[in-house]
Amino acid sequence: MFRLNAPSEDDVRHFISAQEHLPFSYPEVGASASNIPGGYTIDHNRVQLGRGEVKWDRAVKAIRGWQMFNMPWMHVYWPTAPIQVGTKVAVLVHHFGFYSLNACRIVYVIEEGDPITRFGFAYGTLAEHAERGEERFTVEWNRAQDNVWYDILAFSRPQMMLARLGYPLSRSLQKRFAEDSKAAMVRAVGVM
Repeated sequence: MFRLNAPSEDDVRHFISAQEHLPFSYPEVGASASNIPGGYTIDHNRVQLGRGEVKWDRAVKAIRGWQMFNMPWMHVYWPTAPIQVGTKVAVLVHHFGFYSLNACRIVYVIEEGDPITRFGFAYGTLAEHAERGEERFTVEWNRAQDNVWYDILAFSRPQMMLARLGYPLSRSLQKRFAEDSKAAMVRAVGVM
């Protein structure tokens, strides 16, 4: 959904509610967990958040609080949404003088232990999203090396006509999101 003005909270609630029973907009649901399908652009980004259990605990809390979206030009509705399969969110992006509201649903949650502890989730796009595909957000703690990392993996391709026509602009937004998301997580976890 593209708009010249930011939507009201009621508009966002209605938008999310309208997505309730819609299917994912791509057939390879869950593929970010194993084999990325062909025909998509793949983005993989990582940043080290620090070392030790304190950083790990902060990183998990940041994922649970959707802090990877804490940037001036983007907002997730709602940052209190639970990290569980089926949770629907709307991502509001302010770009190029207008707003776009994009619908996603959590596909799977990751909670793994030794030797590398991981926490996170992947969400997939719904019908009302400019792109189609999946994005995975994880934090991991390699206890042997005592390093804590934030990792983003996405596969996508344009879905809406405007995204197809402006594909170079869409790609620049995706790259900007990855950089700003990493910076948001670094801020959320604190100085290394």
